[in-house]
Amino acid sequence: MQRLLTIMIFLLCELAIHADNMQSIKQRTKFKGGPAYIYRVTLTDKQGTPYDIDHPTRFLSRRSVERRKRQGLSIDSTDLPINPKYVRLIEKKNIQIVGRSRWQNTLLVKVKDTALINNLGTIPCVKAYKLVWQSPDSVMTEVRTKYHDRFEEHDSVTGEVYGTAAEQIKNVMGQRLHDIGLRGEGMMIAVIDGGFKNVDRIPEFQKIDIRGWYDFVNQDAPRLFADTDHGTRVLSAMAIYHPYYYIGTAPKASYWLLRSEDQQTEQEVEEDYWTMAAEFADSVGCDVINSSVGYNEYDHKSMSHQLWHLDGCTAFASRSASMLADKGIILVNSAGNSGMGPWKKIGVPADADNILTVGAVSDMTPSRIAPFSSVGPTQDGRVKPDVVAIGAPARLVNGRGVVTSDMGTSFSTPVVCGLVACLWQGMPKKTAKEIMAIIRQTSNNYQHPDNVYGYGLPNFWRAYMIGMATTNE
Repeated sequence: MQRLLTIMIFLLCELAIHADNMQSIKQRTKFKGGPAYIYRVTLTDKQGTPYDIDHPTRFLSRRSVERRKRQGLSIDSTDLPINPKYVRLIEKKNIQIVGRSRWQNTLLVKVKDTALINNLGTIPCVKAYKLVWQSPDSVMTEVRTKYHDRFEEHDSVTGEVYGTAAEQIKNVMGQRLHDIGLRGEGMMIAVIDGGFKNVDRIPEFQKIDIRGWYDFVNQDAPRLFADTDHGTRVLSAMAIYHPYYYIGTAPKASYWLLRSEDQQTEQEVEEDYWTMAAEFADSVGCDVINSSVGYNEYDHKSMSHQLWHLDGCTAFASRSASMLADKGIILVNSAGNSGMGPWKKIGVPADADNILTVGAVSDMTPSRIAPFSSVGPTQDGRVKPDVVAIGAPARLVNGRGVVTSDMGTSFSTPVVCGLVACLWQGMPKKTAKEIMAIIRQTSNNYQHPDNVYGYGLPNFWRAYMIGMATTNE
């Protein structure tokens, strides 16, 4: 009875929050361009490539190379770009290449006629190919909405410098890191999401150190700042700095905004876009990635995942995510919001190895998991989520420039991610894996981790104190 009452309260809260946030104007239009198909082409090798691991700055930034050196990590063959000779062989078959993954040695190719794909079988460098996207008949598109150029006076909190974000930061002791000057300065965070509506216009977001952006879904006609404000909200939880109104968890960090989520369809190609975004984040030298996306069910049943896929190495995006720590990057990924549905489990790439998967707890009772928060374990028995933070609801800034609330592990994740960057700022000689281990070890459920709370609520101040006690700095 108590659980039923809790669920009803959460449902009512969600209805109230989403009613408040119904700001998007959507319209259905016919899909432009006619029938089209995207295939993932797996290549055999990288033999004969003009690139080599002894000259990494030809394909990676100096910052990326230095990040690896600092952690004692080597450049390997997965870092090498795809052999340009193989690219030319495929293009000669009148097949358009729209994406590529150096880590998995794959290409995305787009065709109007599936008969053209048969030509791939005659190319020796092609190992396999798989359909990952097909054009829909019609799509929903979003229209830009108006925004506020300043916060409302009633959003301020007298005497509380963190404003409405105070509870979600203090609950994991993030303010103690800020007190000693650890606010993410010198750290670079990539935000992989579905869209950052009005981030290019709202004055509060203009104060953020945004190094650049890229739309992997619509490269020719980017809609990164027009579609959905989901990424706007995620970014705000880390980057906004307006004392007594709202302060994020890493306001001094620099950011890259990367769009991998297609708002018009839900198909497997988004895992390729996600991989491309993660590789881009690596190449420009990002230290941490916030990914508030997840996949299990696609528009086409044949593409959807099964529970046995959740082993960190079966799903395409999860294989990519599992490589990040060995590149010297910490991935902080949302667990998912399937806890009250038939799937219930974490999504892809939340099952990846050597990442931090974040669940959500209530803001009223942080010891209580949010009913929607997806659970573990992974198929190979690893504890998931890794940690939890307030996400039911979290306080955020939306695409209208308004301080608001929203539910989801999507929003507990950036609370943790920003503080990961702050912690690492204070212990720069630690590796990605060492930082993640310290965070787990100093969370409040470490002695008896489970597949609902994981290792529990992080204590970032305790993580810093223990980390400093075990470092040679």
